[in-house]
Amino acid sequence: MPNRLHREKSPYLQQHSKNPVEWYAWEKDAFKKATNEHKPIFLSIGYATCHWCHVMEHESFEDQEIAAYLNEHFVSIKVDREERPDIDQLYMPVCQMLTGHGGWPLTIIMTPEKEPFYAATYLPSDAQMGRLGLRQILRGIHGMWTNEQVKVRKAIQQIAEGYMQYKSYNVGSFPDENALHKARTYFSLNVDPNHGGFGKAPKFPSPHQLIFLCREWYQHRDPSMLESVVLTLKKMRLGGLWDHVGYGFHRYSTDEEWILPHFEKMLYDQALMLMAYAEAWQITKEPLFKETCFEIFDYLKRDMLLHNGGYSSAEDADSEGEEGKFYTWSYNELKTLEKQGKLPEHSLSFLERNFGVIKEGNMLDEATKKRTGQNILHLKKELDNVDLEQWKCIRSRLIECRIKRVRPLCDDKILCDWNALLAASLAISGRILGSKEMGNQALQTINFLEKTFGSNIESQNIDGTSEPSVRWFHRHRGGETAIDAFAEDLCFLTWAYIECYSYNTDPNWIQKAQDLADLTLALFGDDQGVLMQSQTCEIKLFGTSITIYDGAIPSANSAMAYCLIRLYNITGETKWIECVDKMGKRFSEEWSQYGSSITVAMMALQQYYYKPIHWILVQGEHGGPKIDAFKNEIEQQYLPMSTVHILNDHNKETLVKLIPSLTNYLVKEAHSRVFFCQNYQCETPIESINKLRELLSNITRAYSKH
Repeated sequence: MPNRLHREKSPYLQQHSKNPVEWYAWEKDAFKKATNEHKPIFLSIGYATCHWCHVMEHESFEDQEIAAYLNEHFVSIKVDREERPDIDQLYMPVCQMLTGHGGWPLTIIMTPEKEPFYAATYLPSDAQMGRLGLRQILRGIHGMWTNEQVKVRKAIQQIAEGYMQYKSYNVGSFPDENALHKARTYFSLNVDPNHGGFGKAPKFPSPHQLIFLCREWYQHRDPSMLESVVLTLKKMRLGGLWDHVGYGFHRYSTDEEWILPHFEKMLYDQALMLMAYAEAWQITKEPLFKETCFEIFDYLKRDMLLHNGGYSSAEDADSEGEEGKFYTWSYNELKTLEKQGKLPEHSLSFLERNFGVIKEGNMLDEATKKRTGQNILHLKKELDNVDLEQWKCIRSRLIECRIKRVRPLCDDKILCDWNALLAASLAISGRILGSKEMGNQALQTINFLEKTFGSNIESQNIDGTSEPSVRWFHRHRGGETAIDAFAEDLCFLTWAYIECYSYNTDPNWIQKAQDLADLTLALFGDDQGVLMQSQTCEIKLFGTSITIYDGAIPSANSAMAYCLIRLYNITGETKWIECVDKMGKRFSEEWSQYGSSITVAMMALQQYYYKPIHWILVQGEHGGPKIDAFKNEIEQQYLPMSTVHILNDHNKETLVKLIPSLTNYLVKEAHSRVFFCQNYQCETPIESINKLRELLSNITRAYSKH
């Protein structure tokens, strides 16, 4: 018999709907039952494409004895962390405090009042290697709950005290430029000089850290910063973290060389990696980086874009019960495919020579470190032109062979925040790479988000009057849009609006960005300019939930700080920088001391301290070089502190209303002109492409002397 989870839309919850565990979703009935029967709550948090979540389900939640014990002595709740990031981010710090690490599946045991007193990540079903299993832990906790309530209360109190210390932010002075220095110093000290990335295994892509370093290089021209970025991007792209056959990046690498990944593919990773490779290409003009951008885009269109216009959340690591089975190849399988003519002649020797294929398999089991017999395709160096042509032929055949395999699960729920982050990235990449297809896809994605996740409502004012407003949501699946938006949803959508303005300079995007920033601050902001994660925090244990540190995706407060300073640099509206000032003072210590963990907030500080450049492109009455040609020249250069405005017959009235300072540039002239403005003054306008190129060359030389 299915449990209550069969009614849920989340693929993760549906995966557990046939478990013998009598799961509840996060709902009132679960807490009512726990209260009435005086039982502790067993809370399990994960996501549909999580490998160790699958392992724990198979080992423990499908085990009849464990399920029976849970059903008798606990009330069990399943939460999809991607649907309810607020619940996950509330309890994850508890696990980090108690165990020293976090991750999924996250296991929390708590009172009916939602007070946690035990936390862990993956737990084996039975004791092994000196580690207790879930079977033993449940019995121990039941005994403590029944006979030692004093211990339970003491654990709750200690967790609450630690949590309050963890989330206390002391107001101080606004961070100075030394915060940026400390952040870049951390990365320079921790970069792996051989394989790229920062720190030791496991290694996560963290592309926003690379973008931060690109911008530090732009300001200081320290070659070591750019070298660490280029090394990391190349090693990730050549390694097993990259799917060489079907494209797209896997979640993270379990080894220091980026060879053995956890194979799930997340939408947010593709979005941020696309952003990082595009910006790095703009600096280096490295062909591999541009190629990677278009290949990520190919993967997104083929495997993650849904028929309704939204993008699915992720693809699983597992298929047929094995992690990586869809992506890996045994030596004998490749040999057989070549003999059957399904691979070109000499394919196996080519793969041995270039892609690390060996008879015994290069893939190691993560737990036992023993060879599995499977091979993860990876490169040690880039292919030359001759080998590249041969690889293209082999790859096309490998795709045909792989299509016949059982595909991993696609988590096809659509999340507003992750899709908005992708829209921002597509707009950035479309602008930098000159790709209209990417840029147009960004616009289409935003149109989908507005239609799907925004609902018009009547907002009541203090004086009793009403005005139209928009209620935003977080998740869409199976025709249902649900769950009130979280701060990340609106912050990332604001970011996407800003990047769309940079892409096509349509003033409507700036109007939307400002309106949404106002709404975000109204819904989520406190009196000190900091964003809470949810509009109404239903769990009152530790006060309001505020996220500051960036994880796999930027935190809401980091992203908002970046959006606000961008809005100030674009519009000149002082209220936006005043909001940044408040936020920086509230997070004074965190931004000043731990910027390497908050790199998107550090990107906001870069915009705050480093000299902005404004380009005002004004359409002339009698033609001359087209405005688009001027803009394309500017976009060829890496100028991350740059803002481009275009004034033409179609938009000038709207744009000057939004940005009154642009009124000064509306003097009618015969030819189109470019104004270069820096340090609150503009140079003589330029009317020719050659003069613009000369100016851009001078700017580049000036920065190279830093």
